[in-house]
This record gives sequence, structure tokens and C-alpha cells, in this order.
Amino acid sequence: MLHPDTELRTINPRIGCGIFATADIPRGTIVYAKDAMEIIVFEEDMLYRDKKYREHIKKYSYTEADGSKVLSWDLAKYVNHACDSNTLSTGYGFEIAVRDIVKGEQITDDYGMLNIECMMSCECGSLFCRKNIGVNDFATSVDNWDRRVQAAIDCLPDVAQPLLGYLNGETRSLLEGYLVGSHDYRSVSELERRISQNIA
Repeated sequence: MLHPDTELRTINPRIGCGIFATADIPRGTIVYAKDAMEIIVFEEDMLYRDKKYREHIKKYSYTEADGSKVLSWDLAKYVNHACDSNTLSTGYGFEIAVRDIVKGEQITDDYGMLNIECMMSCECGSLFCRKNIGVNDFATSVDNWDRRVQAAIDCLPDVAQPLLGYLNGETRSLLEGYLVGSHDYRSVSELERRISQNIA
């Protein structure tokens, strides 16, 4: 589920649509949480084997540790990539604002964290643009991602969290344990590690 203070807007014919903030969203806000209404598709499912659906699923989904494709039921599937994105995925499975997002700003994520299956070119325009987004991004970016995510999670208790109730019990327990100091921080490398274990 995508944060409620967002809307879909057309950007241009080349990029298509994107998600924009309709109010200020401070650093530390959960911007996306996988909820019970998400559409889960496995490669062996009839829906995925049907070519006319497969291309849409591949374009708008992300891959989970068990190999399933998660296709958001709401507008979350339209969040675009940026190499200097204002949200990032966490080792806890939700996405968080890693800096303050101002009203009217496009909400972006780093697709390098979403277990994409093949290299894609990038023209995000950031000073930090990697030019290519791919499967090896964890090796070069994980320390930077962790630094930004951990700093954002440390702000989480201090800002409004309309999506907090959508996190599952295990995720909330791990998160709360970290925030009170009884659990270690869960690195974003958890996202890659779980995929690698599933493939192996």
C-alpha cells in the first residue's frame, strides 16, 4: 500500500506516469508497505504463463525472496527509479522516505534494490546517476543504502505513520526491537541474501 498523501500524474510521453506527494512527507515515513491485498504471482501460475499478462507483471512487479512477483493493487506500481531516490527499500520489507519529500515532488525508488532480472539503462538526471541499473548494484551500493535507510528508520518514531498498521506482526516486532535496542539493525542486504538463498 502506498502512502495516502500521493497521486498519479503524467510526466511526459517518454517516461509516462509517476507518483507525486500531495503533502510534505518527512524523512522516516513509511511510504510503501506490502499489505494483504497485494497480488502475488508465481512464474508457474497460469496468469504469468499468459504472454499478454506476463509483460505487464514483469514491468510493474518486484521479486520476493520466494521468487514470487508482487504486483501492487494500488498506485505503488507507478513509482519511478532515480539513482538518488528519496525513498529506499529496507531490510524489513517496507520502503521509507530517506529524506524529506516536499509537496509536489515526485516519489522515487532505487530499482537496483528490487531484484531486477536484467540490466536496464537509466537517464534519471541525478548527479549520481549510475547510467545502468542491474543485478550487481548491491555490491557497489549497499553501504550507502544502509547508511541512508538506518538514519531514516531512526526518525520513524518521531513522524506520523499512516501505514504502520499494515506491517505484519513479525516485521513490527523486528522493527520495534531495533528501535528499543534489543535487536540489531536489519541491513538492506537482507533483500539480496534472501533472493540468493531461494535461487541456490
